[in-house]
Amino acid sequence: MKMASQKDFFAGLMFTAVGVAFGIGATNFTVGNAARMGPGYFPLLLGVVLTILGLLITAQSFKSKARDGDPVGRFAWRPLGFIIGANLAFGVLLVGVPALGIPAFGLIIAIYALVVIAGFARPNCSVKESVILATILAVGSYFAFVYALNLQFPVWPAFLTA
Repeated sequence: MKMASQKDFFAGLMFTAVGVAFGIGATNFTVGNAARMGPGYFPLLLGVVLTILGLLITAQSFKSKARDGDPVGRFAWRPLGFIIGANLAFGVLLVGVPALGIPAFGLIIAIYALVVIAGFARPNCSVKESVILATILAVGSYFAFVYALNLQFPVWPAFLTA
């Protein structure tokens, strides 16, 4: 059997691997049943669905009608680095790293850092656009998580609110 679409094949493998990982991870929690769901029920269900979807996509990759075989292109290192870096910066700024002496900077600062850093993943990025987007996202996140859901986490840096 000849692979018709490399992109579909590798995407299917990725879905399958993530699904299996979720399924295995869910077994560390009480799963329960449909009437009395435990904390592992949804991750297990998600893992099963992702695994089935991954297997279907992988099988479909051998029947694709792509003219050129739909090859996987070059690895996009720049977007990958900036997106992963932006998420790491968000986590560090949101709650801090006490072991390294980094204090929590709160939700608003973390969102601005996330959006501005992730914006550099795109060629010809505009810092002005990123700041406008970050402002909209910060205001929306504040109202959704702090005001509407009343979640308890730092919104501003501790040294500003003390």
